[in-house]
Amino acid sequence: IKALTGLSTTIFVRNYKLSKSLSMLKETDKSVSEVAYELGFSSPAYFSKCFSEWSGKSPSTVQKENAHE
Repeated sequence: IKALTGLSTTIFVRNYKLSKSLSMLKETDKSVSEVAYELGFSSPAYFSKCFSEWSGKSPSTVQKENAHE
């Protein structure tokens, strides 16, 4: 995977999960905790940390922004 993407397998899989979580947060009414556990993160806090670093926004902010649309 590293040869194809330039990313380690761990980072590639995490980025895929975070991309999927963005869709879930925007398109479903699931809580941040539900999304985190459904995608295999060990805890909602760790998921929120990774998501914030990846997207620049917290998962709850993404949910709130899309609730108003």
